[in-house]
Amino acid sequence: MTKYNSIGIDQEKSKELAEKLNSLLADYMMFYQNTRGLHWNIKGEKFFELHLKFEELYNNLLLKVDEVAERILTLGGVPLHTFDDYQNRAKIKPNKNVSDGKQGVQTILNAFEILIVSQRELLSLSAIAGDEGTNALMSDYIREQEKLVWMYSSFLNQ
Repeated sequence: MTKYNSIGIDQEKSKELAEKLNSLLADYMMFYQNTRGLHWNIKGEKFFELHLKFEELYNNLLLKVDEVAERILTLGGVPLHTFDDYQNRAKIKPNKNVSDGKQGVQTILNAFEILIVSQRELLSLSAIAGDEGTNALMSDYIREQEKLVWMYSSFLNQ
C-alpha cells in the first residue's frame, strides 16, 4: 500500500513535485534578479515606460518566489535558499549590464518561455499525483504569463 503525506499525496510523487518546484524556484529567483538589474540599468527613450514595467514584473516575481517556496514546504520538501543553489539549478542564466530596452524585453520573453515550459511539466505531474494545490498554482501562473508574453511580444512588434 502506498504511503501518503499529511495532505494526502503519495510521498514519492510529492517528493518528485517538490524537486521540480525547487528547479522552478531557482528559475524564478534568477528571473527576479535579472529583472531587478533591468530595472536599475535600463536607458533610452522608453526608460520611463520600461523602468515601471520591470518594477511591476519583479514585484510580481517576488510574490511567486514565496508561493513556490511555500508549496515546496507544504509538499514536505525544503526550498532552495542560496544563490549557489539557484545558479546551479536554474535554466535561466544571469544577464549582466543590459541597458537596451529591446534586449531587456527579449530576455524577459526568453525567461517566460523557460518558466512556462517548466510549469506545464509541473501541471502534468501534479495532475497525475492528484495535487490540486500545485496544479491550480501552475495553471494560474501559465494563464497570467501567456498574456504577458503577448504584451511584451507586442512591444517588440513580434
